[in-house]
Amino acid sequence: MISFFGELIGTCLLVVLGNGVVANVVLSETKGNNSGWIAITLGWGVAVFVGVFAASSISGGAHINPAVTIALAAAGKFGWGDVPIYVFAQMLGAMLGALIVWVTYRQHFEQTADAGAQLSAFCTGPAIRSPFNNLVSEAVGTFILVFGILHMVAPQSSLGSLDALPAALLVFGIGLSLGGTTGFAINPARDLGPRIMHAVLPISNKKDSDWGYAYIPVTGPIIGGLLAVSIFKLF
Repeated sequence: MISFFGELIGTCLLVVLGNGVVANVVLSETKGNNSGWIAITLGWGVAVFVGVFAASSISGGAHINPAVTIALAAAGKFGWGDVPIYVFAQMLGAMLGALIVWVTYRQHFEQTADAGAQLSAFCTGPAIRSPFNNLVSEAVGTFILVFGILHMVAPQSSLGSLDALPAALLVFGIGLSLGGTTGFAINPARDLGPRIMHAVLPISNKKDSDWGYAYIPVTGPIIGGLLAVSIFKLF
């Protein structure tokens, strides 16, 4: 139960700060409007730091990402029986985080005529829509994330408080270097949970939640994470 709440709160904070910085940059009439990609990637790095630190403080470890949970289980560092409860907690946390961002920026969502900008404050989308290439981009980014994390946690089963900063810097680097193609979801819960909230929340002028793309930021990170485990085990 402690691990459940650790994952829920950690993922919630991840999305509040991560999606929050996107909302600040892309929505109309905010103080941070048009701050640019550097602000978004730095904000996500800070979001990972806070999420990992908070989750590890509560439960002694932190995944806050289904791709990481599945990869650690595949690597033998985490029990498969605990995977469903972790993923469920991560999804709930991501949905709650998206709700908090919407409540905070509600007036700015209403002032934003660009439905694509509204959606991007919830979930990712490709710069150039190409399903195979978008899938590869998400897999590559998550491969690097998980490969780094596997070295951080050995021989543990989770990230701890001392790993929060290197994990945050890793995500910051991935965003700067590889995030320009798809917006670097590299986390199925971070994308799917808020996408569900976009679909159900009352937002003026919103478009559909782009469900035709939604499988890519879910499957791509899982594929990338499992490939990282395979290479990690090989060496």
